[in-house]
Amino acid sequence: MDTSRRAKTLRKNAPASEARLWDFLRARNLGGLKFRRQVPIGPYTVDFLCLRHRLIVEADGPFHDEARDAERDEFLRRQGFRVLRFTNSQIAAVDWVLGEILRAAEAPLDPER
Repeated sequence: MDTSRRAKTLRKNAPASEARLWDFLRARNLGGLKFRRQVPIGPYTVDFLCLRHRLIVEADGPFHDEARDAERDEFLRRQGFRVLRFTNSQIAAVDWVLGEILRAAEAPLDPER
């Protein structure tokens, strides 16, 4: 399946925690930040992307491979993106998660990346 079709499928079948987070990120609801969801970048599809701030937000469900995620995050960082990962239990504390996202968006980009 190509990445565009996979992204569309993922958008339609979002886990509950991801859908909840999307409710807060969509339509510039969080500090006016424009997020897109299920965006293909290279061989990967990221959960949420704020392109202006080069910020990726990942909602990690219960079945994640830490080694694979580290490899994926390193690829994305080499492309100039910052990656934030949140578990389902962290997303349950949505105010904290939204604060972390806002802080990351306000932080200056690392010129080395």
